Amino acid sequence: MLTQRIIDEAVSRALTEDAPWGDITSQYLIPESAQATAELRAREAGVFSGAQVFEAAFLLTDGNIRVEFKIADGENFEAGQLLAVVSGPARAVLTGERIGLNFVQRMSGIATLTAQYVALVEGTKARIVDTRKTTPGLRAFERHAVLSGGGRNHRFSLSDAVMAKDNHLAVLTEGGKDLTTELARVKRELPHTTHLEVEVDRLEQIAPVLAAGVDTIMLDNFSTDDLRAGVALIAGRCTVEASGGVNLSTVAAIASTGVDVISVGALTHSARALDLGLDVRIGKN
Repeated sequence: MLTQRIIDEAVSRALTEDAPWGDITSQYLIPESAQATAELRAREAGVFSGAQVFEAAFLLTDGNIRVEFKIADGENFEAGQLLAVVSGPARAVLTGERIGLNFVQRMSGIATLTAQYVALVEGTKARIVDTRKTTPGLRAFERHAVLSGGGRNHRFSLSDAVMAKDNHLAVLTEGGKDLTTELARVKRELPHTTHLEVEVDRLEQIAPVLAAGVDTIMLDNFSTDDLRAGVALIAGRCTVEASGGVNLSTVAAIASTGVDVISVGALTHSARALDLGLDVRIGKN
């Protein structure tokens, strides 16, 4: 969850990185008493995300700045649309400008890409979810942007759920141990609130995993034909997730196989920052 504390900590670090000893350009060129108004406008269409973060970039620079939004997270916008108006001490507005833009452009880019994926699976039961392939230190921001785009979140961290992948299963069954028996033991030992997901990469792995009573089976890098076969084998006895090889060209076909969840690393690791501009003018409206 993107809380105000998380926002303030990350934005403060970004402001310190950008102006460790102050903004000397503004200090020397802009009169201390000068006031400024800035308009955040879209230079291309998209889905908005990051209002709280954009605002924090200015308020943490100077609490006298005011930010008025014309749009909310999750709303669509067109090229040229006015998204927000920033007003206050000119030096501070100019100091916070780049950090505010960096966050809102990145988050809106993720939201926009997510919305494209969500639109392509409309009419199916599949939900689009993110992965842990996020920018270190910015996971909460990027995952919030996925929600803004109509997607859903997967587990937030390694502490939130048990997800057994091929390397985990190799260790778990070392020495000839039975996979079903070992997974069933894990299921018994877990707290009742903890989700157990297991990744498989071929159809014959499904039956022994399913027999252990797991909560989700991830079908990794399956063809669409094998996805359909996997969904039929599982027959509603647990959640079915598809992963691997997911892009804008393949996601509709994957969703048509009947899977419940499609995890897409590209939502966060490959999203392009949107082109948004902040035009500043000295003086109040």
